[in-house]
Amino acid sequence: MSVAQITPTQLRERLDSATDPLLLLDVREPLERAHCHIPGSLHIPMQQVPSRLAELPIEADIVVFCHHGMRSMQVANFLDQRGYARVSNLSGGIDAWSTEADPSVPRY
Repeated sequence: MSVAQITPTQLRERLDSATDPLLLLDVREPLERAHCHIPGSLHIPMQQVPSRLAELPIEADIVVFCHHGMRSMQVANFLDQRGYARVSNLSGGIDAWSTEADPSVPRY
């Protein structure tokens, strides 16, 4: 099964509706996270995800993101292969989030 993509606009709408809780998983490095982040997101750098799976409830609706969406897609596929059925990738990453959904988030 392939991992679903979610656009920044779709994510913004889901967050604004707040009808279903989402776990936003930021897999960028600490220096990237220090520059900007999406409020409420959980930060687990990509390389730490395998050792920190216990922090991610398997039944959670998880949206994974990074800078442009490449690393997060790898993590989303990793989670999918381990039985996380409700995982998606933020297409374009936090860079697209900044330009399409929340211009207050600085770009880098």
